[in-house]
Amino acid sequence: MILKLQMKNAIQTPQMVVSTSMHRARKSGLSLCAATLCAAVLSPAAHALERITLTNGFSIDCAGHEQADSSHIRLIYPSGTQLLPASEIAGIDVLPDPPKPIPTAAPVAPSDIPSLVARAGTQRNIDVDLLYSVIHTESNFRSNAVSRAGARGLMQLMPATARNLGVDDAFKPDQNINGGAAYLDQLLTRYHDSLSLALAAYNAGPEAVARYHGIPPFRETIAYVRIVENEFIRRKNALKKNQTKQTDVAPTKQVDLAAANEMAAVQSPKSSQALR
Repeated sequence: MILKLQMKNAIQTPQMVVSTSMHRARKSGLSLCAATLCAAVLSPAAHALERITLTNGFSIDCAGHEQADSSHIRLIYPSGTQLLPASEIAGIDVLPDPPKPIPTAAPVAPSDIPSLVARAGTQRNIDVDLLYSVIHTESNFRSNAVSRAGARGLMQLMPATARNLGVDDAFKPDQNINGGAAYLDQLLTRYHDSLSLALAAYNAGPEAVARYHGIPPFRETIAYVRIVENEFIRRKNALKKNQTKQTDVAPTKQVDLAAANEMAAVQSPKSSQALR
């Protein structure tokens, strides 16, 4: 009886029903079914198929309807039904199906990262172990990583750098790895394959390397260069230990760590000393 009374009030004064029904639900423990049914009268259902227009000017969206008797129509909702006098219904319209969600590209699985790294290394003529070392240090292979400074993705590209590299979405592994490899290739070329200087510029920016004529004396940058180089050496030593041979379509840039550190020492003795 209470539920029918609420439905009748909902037709006449829908704005009043919300506060009344919720107040009763808190005080007397009115069932959730009744509260849900009241809400359905006031707002369209998520997947409504029919719109019932009432004679008082209001409308109700529901999943369907059926003839209850000669003078009543039963509206059907996902959570229940509602009985309305047929004389209070001005019209019933069928609603179009809700638009289908736009399909999105499937996320790249972690198992696909090796193929993306290998492709980027071949295209940019960069040792894949160097790319792995940078990714490991930058994001620990988390494609959704975001730094405090705002760098994004596997190779932690800053938004401005990503735009300059033609990367539309830095969180997509394929775009991020391609962009990061292109940027690292530019830096290695700029610093004549000096790994230390290229990594310092990757971390602190080429402007900082130019300002200090070598590796900037920033604790974070010095530690970053050391960590990436150690990871690179570890991977190379692991390959030798397992007696595996790397086959590349094109010869890769050969980065001589000793020569890189020697060049950095000439340009920035203090920064190079900190790396030892």
